[in-house]
Amino acid sequence: MSDSERPDLVAFQELEHLIQALADEMAGWRRRAQEAEAKLKTVQAATGGKAGGAGLEKENRELRERLEAARVRTKQLLEKLRFLRQQQETEAHR
Repeated sequence: MSDSERPDLVAFQELEHLIQALADEMAGWRRRAQEAEAKLKTVQAATGGKAGGAGLEKENRELRERLEAARVRTKQLLEKLRFLRQQQETEAHR
C-alpha cells in the first residue's frame, strides 16, 4: 500500500471483494440445491414418490453424527490449545 492510498478505501475494497466472493459461493450452493431437488423429484416421480426419503434420512443421520464427532474433536483441540497457552505463559513468567 502506498502512502497515498487511504486505509479506509483499501479496507472497503477488500470487504467488497469478500462480499462478492460470498455472493458467488452462495449462488453456487443455490444452483446445486436446485439441481438436487430436481433430481429428487425425478426419482420420486419414477418410483411413485417412495424413493429418496429413507436414503436422505440415513444420509442426514450420518452427517449429524459426523458433525457431532467434529464438534467433540474441535472442543478437544481447543482445550489442548488453552492448556498449551497456559503452559507457555507459565514458562514465560519464570
